[in-house]
Amino acid sequence: MTENQKYEKIKKLVDTDGNKDRAAITIGYTKRHVYRMIAGYKTHGKEYFVHGNCDSTPVHALSYETKQDIIDKYKTIYYDANFTYYSELLLKH
Repeated sequence: MTENQKYEKIKKLVDTDGNKDRAAITIGYTKRHVYRMIAGYKTHGKEYFVHGNCDSTPVHALSYETKQDIIDKYKTIYYDANFTYYSELLLKH
């Protein structure tokens, strides 16, 4: 279930004062966590359901230019090498 779907379920639950047991089953969390999500929704709104790392890239990720350079070299220079040999060539050069 996506963050937006969880948000919609909790919003509807708060607006209609619905059954928290049924909401826990449909969302797939415990009743206790549903109460936590309700409290988070009331204090923070929709931002509560968005993960904190959703827009950040990992520190060990390659840049787009590096990825494109690796692909271009494979397609033009080392097209006849298999992937294992190609990775060894990349390490060597």
